[in-house]
Amino acid sequence: MALDFSGQNLRGRNFKGRQDLVGANFSYADIRGANFSGANLTGAKFSHAKAGLQRRWEIGLFLVSFLLSGLSGFLWAMNGYIVWLIVNSSNQENQIIGWVALIMLIPFFFLTIRQGLTSGLGYLAVAVAVAVAVVTVTNSGARAFAVAGTGAVAFAGAVAFAGAGAFAFAGAFVFTVVGAVAGAVAGAFAVSVAEAVAEAVLGDVGAVGGAFVFTVAGSGAFAFAGILLNIYIAWQAMKGNEKYSLIRNVSIAFAATGGTSFRNTNLTNADFSQATLKSTDFRNAVLTRTRWHQVKMLDRVRPGSTYLQNSQVRQLLTTGQGQDKNFDRQNLRGINLQSTNLADASFIGADLSEANLQDADLSRAKLKQTQLDATDLTGATLTGAFIEDWGITNTTKLQGVRCEYVFMRLPTKTNPDPLRKPDNHQEVFQDGDFADFIQPIFDTLDLYHNQGVDPRAIAIAFKNLAANHPEAELEIVAMEKRGDDKFLLRAKTAEGIDKSQLSAEYFDDYNQLKALSQSQQLRLEEKDSYIRDLTNMVNTALKQPKYHIEGDNKVSDISGINIQGSTNVSGIAGSGSIANLGTISGNVNIAINQLPDSSDSDQPGIKELLTQLQAAISQSSDLSDEDKAEALAQVKALAQAGNNPQEPTKQKTAKTALTMLKGIFSGLPTVANLLESANKLLPTISQLFGL
Repeated sequence: MALDFSGQNLRGRNFKGRQDLVGANFSYADIRGANFSGANLTGAKFSHAKAGLQRRWEIGLFLVSFLLSGLSGFLWAMNGYIVWLIVNSSNQENQIIGWVALIMLIPFFFLTIRQGLTSGLGYLAVAVAVAVAVVTVTNSGARAFAVAGTGAVAFAGAVAFAGAGAFAFAGAFVFTVVGAVAGAVAGAFAVSVAEAVAEAVLGDVGAVGGAFVFTVAGSGAFAFAGILLNIYIAWQAMKGNEKYSLIRNVSIAFAATGGTSFRNTNLTNADFSQATLKSTDFRNAVLTRTRWHQVKMLDRVRPGSTYLQNSQVRQLLTTGQGQDKNFDRQNLRGINLQSTNLADASFIGADLSEANLQDADLSRAKLKQTQLDATDLTGATLTGAFIEDWGITNTTKLQGVRCEYVFMRLPTKTNPDPLRKPDNHQEVFQDGDFADFIQPIFDTLDLYHNQGVDPRAIAIAFKNLAANHPEAELEIVAMEKRGDDKFLLRAKTAEGIDKSQLSAEYFDDYNQLKALSQSQQLRLEEKDSYIRDLTNMVNTALKQPKYHIEGDNKVSDISGINIQGSTNVSGIAGSGSIANLGTISGNVNIAINQLPDSSDSDQPGIKELLTQLQAAISQSSDLSDEDKAEALAQVKALAQAGNNPQEPTKQKTAKTALTMLKGIFSGLPTVANLLESANKLLPTISQLFGL
């Protein structure tokens, strides 16, 4: 039975590493300062919970903010005094130092406001170095040291200002401003007293009063300008301005140090609806299908590399309103968008794998090349969606999808309704029809032949493969002629079968059989009626643009191998008789992402090379969709073999895949970009497999 902590005071409690919290109820609990690091909180409920800092941490944050702001104000006053030397000193060297400081600080103010604090600090560091170098070359000695000191004070003031702005954002804003003003007043007073004392020591007692007032005014004015800049930057950071993300990140990181921690925690299917999450650490947490509806202060959490780092995504999660928004090419894997309004939204090239889209409104949404592996679309509305090359798989849930019609291409000015399905604009899908209509073929073994197709060798090799691997449950579902001398044989397989091994074994046998004489092949064919029947089918397929064995046209009495109807997606996607490229590309992505990254940043490994090859194939305009599909299938085979590239069976698979890729690319024009990329990538890939 799941544990129940609802409504309890759990401030500062330690749940680190606990595995007995699956489904636990923390609703309405006070979890400020609690540590859930490394715990398993799958399905846990945190609705209306209050996370964040305990009181003592908040007080500490305020104190640090006040002190740092005071330091900032003091240093800005010092900068003001140095600049004030321009008019407040008769010494030429002091005046030069004042001018150098002014020249350094004015652009810093301008760049910080226009381009952000990072640009401002970068400029200031360079300016200090250049100023010191110039003065050293021209005058050397004490003046160079003075300029270096000036730059150091200016830079320190800027850094302190950054810290003050950060803590103003994380803590009490007014409290921080008060500290800055106090520091500025103290700084101005200190330098003014020093100036007045110097005048008195030198004997000009009459000038003491004037020097004091004059210096206070100058230093105070400049310090006030620095404080205004502090306030402006802190305000922009609060608003989420990306130019001041440095301040935001520093403040959130500091504030989350003593706050509630979900670091490295499994929060799959957890529910934070209407919780308050200020100063909460989610670094490296598993947030698959986690619910964030109406969460307060989600912008103040420490997100790490999770999808919570994106402000637009945070807004979508808390409001449930994503209509007409652009999420192109974003990594939204595992996001929970249940019942969210996503009408007219764009997810082109986005990764929505493992996401919860139950009952979401995706009307007219752009889903071109959107990855939807293991995505739950149960009850979602897809009417009018654009699903060109979307990446659904056999784990995509399409039950109860509400859809009257879809478009298989993105709209253009000349064609606003491209490839509508159903084709008849007066017809719509009935309940349940869309899922049956769009569901592609999965778990198929695609045997692609090019150059000198031998029907009898195909029949014999496939018969041998089926006989050697009865556990694969091979069933031929499609045969296609592609181009003048290319042929695809597609067979359904049982789940979990190593298709790369089957493919390698088949083509080894096929190539040996092709080398036999016609009389030798004929003697093999005469021994088995199945081989004769299959040979005739291949010959028939080669004489037609497309040939499928459908409906009741089955041969079920040949070695237990059924030849059954093809339910491929070709007629749906309008992209030939292959599963759509989005699905294929998505499966290739999954296979590639399972490979380890290269250990040498300067030397790409198999993963990086296959990523480049996949991109080159997908973007090529010189390949037909059918050839792209086959080429991507070979890239996937290489990826599956890449985990252990020195193993003999993997090397054999890689050798077959590389040979087939070379065959596919052989017909490309010499100026084709894909051919150029292939000539660079394939030899290196071959070397990494030890071939």
